Amino acid sequence: MNTSSANFTVVLQYRDSITKAVTKNVIVVVIGISINYISASLIHTFRKHQIFYTNPRYILLIHLVVNDMMQVMITIILFIISYTIHRLHVSICCIFILLAVSTTENTPLNLACMAVECYIAICLPLHHARICTVKRTLMLIGLIWVTSMLSALPDLFITLATQPLDFFHSRVFCLRNTVFPNPIIIKKRDITYIAYLVIVCLVIFYTYLKILFTAKTASKDAKKARNTILLHGFQLLLCIASYVAPQLNDALKRWLPKNYTDYVFVIYIVVHILPRSFSPIVYGVRDNIFRKYLKRYLFCTVRKQTLQLDPKV
Repeated sequence: MNTSSANFTVVLQYRDSITKAVTKNVIVVVIGISINYISASLIHTFRKHQIFYTNPRYILLIHLVVNDMMQVMITIILFIISYTIHRLHVSICCIFILLAVSTTENTPLNLACMAVECYIAICLPLHHARICTVKRTLMLIGLIWVTSMLSALPDLFITLATQPLDFFHSRVFCLRNTVFPNPIIIKKRDITYIAYLVIVCLVIFYTYLKILFTAKTASKDAKKARNTILLHGFQLLLCIASYVAPQLNDALKRWLPKNYTDYVFVIYIVVHILPRSFSPIVYGVRDNIFRKYLKRYLFCTVRKQTLQLDPKV
């Protein structure tokens, strides 16, 4: 799960013209603001209504939204830095990269947890309230962050052990490979990616089959849960696309060096920015309860009648 900065930042010898650079930065900032506005609306909706933050399903959803929101902010900051400051202090770059790696790795883990929650709700409904409690959900979110940090922090420790102290006082182009250059880190990263993807794929595939079997003879809720698992699978494919983007960028640099920066920019938008709008838009719109409350805040329209019925708004 390569940090997004490694996939969109332009190599120094492939600098854009001023006009093109400004255009790209404006596009990225506008798309990022739009996505984060929708995400912030979901977070505000979640915070305002108790029906959401006492439901494990919505807690996992909002954690995914917050995580993706952080990831978008970090990648946009790194994108702007790559065109303005160019080189960043290694110690500061390490913080950005570690956060970017952790938030990127959180996404498939969160999707797996959401798939399991759907499976329990549909296939084990009598045990759902006992198994999926708010306390256990919060502990699960903590475990997700611990797992991603345990994957990212060894990169820092290996670099501290192998690089001279002067390296951390230098300024570099902020990429994962420039701040964590040891070949051992690259091998560890590849193994981690494969392990994560295999585990998450198995979880989503298993839960989908179980829900699919249940949906044939059960209620409409089971069929909706089956479709939700399919959406998790699609999001996982988007995650996989982000992992292979660095190899694609290297190939483009060799085969199409003339327009290399333009191709990298398109890959960055399609693979790393736009998919972050998937969770808030799709899940916010598909869920009837969330959609009812979300429309008030998303379009800044609150009906007086609704306000009287719901004093918490």
